[in-house]
Amino acid sequence: MKIFLDTANLESIKKFNDMGLLDGITTNPTLLSREQGDPAEAMREITKIIDGDVSLEVVSTEYSGMMEEGRNLRKYGENVVVKVPMTADGLRACKTLTSEDIPVNVTLVFSVNQALLAAKSGARYVSPFIGRLDDIGEDGMQLIEDIDEVFSNYDFETEILVASVRHPMHVIEAAKIGADVVTLPPAVLEKMLHHPLTDIGLANFLADWKKKSSS
Repeated sequence: MKIFLDTANLESIKKFNDMGLLDGITTNPTLLSREQGDPAEAMREITKIIDGDVSLEVVSTEYSGMMEEGRNLRKYGENVVVKVPMTADGLRACKTLTSEDIPVNVTLVFSVNQALLAAKSGARYVSPFIGRLDDIGEDGMQLIEDIDEVFSNYDFETEILVASVRHPMHVIEAAKIGADVVTLPPAVLEKMLHHPLTDIGLANFLADWKKKSSS
């Protein structure tokens, strides 16, 4: 399973990329607005740091605006994937951008029907938001299972990109299902690095070595 980092924070991106953990990045206007500096420069820098796909999102809600923005976003790098919303205009833009060899990530997906339509429109990625479904009492991970089952029946090349990840268990569950990609905030990836028994074991090793060295 590929791991994408869901952030526009350059420090976090560099940190985890240097560990060899990142296969890509997802961003959105909210994440970019949280960072200081020029968003355009941040997007340009991210595409240079990361070898894998970098999702950059349009803000227009109409087809013509999405097309203009999508083409401009692609200029930031050959690894840019244009992120469009799961709407009629978004799917139309997905179809056109894909025909121009510009890969697309269809975001804000909350149902199997939406995922199916995104795949039909040629999306490289479909992004179901599991955490937001959990928030309203629905089973976000069940949606991933259902999409995976439907996609396996056909020749879709669209990858399932599990989004709105809230905790490490979401990552484990997505991996068990066989999701193609999971995108997660830096805080969740940080938690995945740690286990209390690792800390205890390391402390014991160092204490034993200190005793041996001082004897």
